[in-house]
Amino acid sequence: MNRIIQFVLPFLVVISCAKDEVHVADTSYTDSKIIAAIDISSYPEISESNPIFYDLEGKESNFLDILKSNRVNTIRLRLWVNPEGEHSGFNEVKTFSRTLKTQGFKTWLTLHYSDTWADPAHQEIPMQWQGLDFSRIKDSVFNYTKRVMTELQPDYIQIGNEINSGLLHPYGDISKNPDNFKMLVNEGITAVRAVSEETKIILHFAGMEGSDWFFNQVHTLDYDIIGLSYYPLWHGKSLNDLQTTIQSLGNTYSKDVLIAETAYPFTLDWDDWTDNIVGSNNQLILPDYPATREGQQNFIAQIRTIMNQVENGLGFCYWGAELISWKGSESTEASPWENQALFDFNNKALPAIHEFNTE
Repeated sequence: MNRIIQFVLPFLVVISCAKDEVHVADTSYTDSKIIAAIDISSYPEISESNPIFYDLEGKESNFLDILKSNRVNTIRLRLWVNPEGEHSGFNEVKTFSRTLKTQGFKTWLTLHYSDTWADPAHQEIPMQWQGLDFSRIKDSVFNYTKRVMTELQPDYIQIGNEINSGLLHPYGDISKNPDNFKMLVNEGITAVRAVSEETKIILHFAGMEGSDWFFNQVHTLDYDIIGLSYYPLWHGKSLNDLQTTIQSLGNTYSKDVLIAETAYPFTLDWDDWTDNIVGSNNQLILPDYPATREGQQNFIAQIRTIMNQVENGLGFCYWGAELISWKGSESTEASPWENQALFDFNNKALPAIHEFNTE
């Protein structure tokens, strides 16, 4: 998605465990083919403020336990190459990934190949790779991806984030250098396959418009899953069009398809002084999905229904589930998303979390 607000994230060590040793908890409920995922990339930073979370019954509960008890089976995390500070960097994501595995979650990593947000409008080369020629950029993509695979062992991995315009501009600008773009993506894919045949590779496109053209460009590459972002604000308000697009892409390219990012507000109010990205009725799908608790739940229920109905539907991921207003009610640099989180302004789980039970 186009990140209007960039979060400044302090570092949190989530667990302590032996080097490169992962103890995996019972994963029986994660064995379903259907992905019911949540992106909680900012949770390590938010945890530092020690917020108290409550389950659907209003009982104080551990954040990850609330997710697990409501059948979330996969956690998506962004990974930046060398971010300012440690947040969403290699060490934090590695540590948090271990925590998630011990809790029984599958992990899904989004490699931005940047030091900050990557999306259709921003695909900046990491600082430490700048000045390299194309051959060394390719080597950097391969070596970095292989290190991620070796040390973090994700179940799913994205080669780039919302790569409508390519990645690692200007080298991988799809409109100017389509062959270079495909070579760079292929370096990431090759690195994944060199480490694991089990990890599923996702190529991620934001929206529906232009998606067929994009996936036709990459049809010769060895990836597994088509990922789409879908936010009504940016990608249109027709869920019928969304279903048609998913069905068409799956059939045309013989791939499983999932919604890699989506979200919806439960209110148009705010809980801090940071401007919210969604804040007016003209950004909603009305009258069917108002900005209410029920409207948010019904939106996610319909997303789940669509993925169940299309032949190659694999599941969905809710973005920003954790983005409460963690810096206090008067902060102007906190969450632009607290009205789209899966917890209300009292940090109580919202009814939409019921919809992650895909059984």
